[in-house]
Amino acid sequence: MTSHPVWRIEITFTEDDSTTRADALLDIAGDHHHGWGRSRRNPTDQDVPIIGEEVAAARALIRLAHQLLGAAANDIEEIEHHPVQVHA
Repeated sequence: MTSHPVWRIEITFTEDDSTTRADALLDIAGDHHHGWGRSRRNPTDQDVPIIGEEVAAARALIRLAHQLLGAAANDIEEIEHHPVQVHA
């Protein structure tokens, strides 16, 4: 049976009164990737921290995904010796 790689993403949160920041970190064989996202609660909305965390984490993961697509494009370019674009 073949073993399949497992990537673990660590997401940490920093919060103040109305802003939540998420930092998504991924280490792939020594290559570090970092995406961040922020959410801000409208002062008239209820204070529900999990919602801010969900929005901030989603935005961080979107940035992380774009970085991974860029890294994949760079790796393909090194092999193919011409510019490429990788789309989500």
